[in-house]
Amino acid sequence: MILKLLLVIGVIAIIYFMFIKEKPSQAKKTQQKKKDEAVDEMVECSSCGVYVSVSEAILSNGRYYCSRECLAKGK
Repeated sequence: MILKLLLVIGVIAIIYFMFIKEKPSQAKKTQQKKKDEAVDEMVECSSCGVYVSVSEAILSNGRYYCSRECLAKGK
């Protein structure tokens, strides 16, 4: 009886480790994908030519500006 119980527990453990549990290499790949997605695109300021990330840039009339001063100069 105990031998059958240990056998069933062993089979369940093997199935878990082989198919269900995420492997460390897969975890690293998912972390790398998240880091790659975090990279922001850089655009050039229409007034001074400085590159700034899209998330920090000011968009006005289809052009990107690095600051409000460049925005005022560009208009």
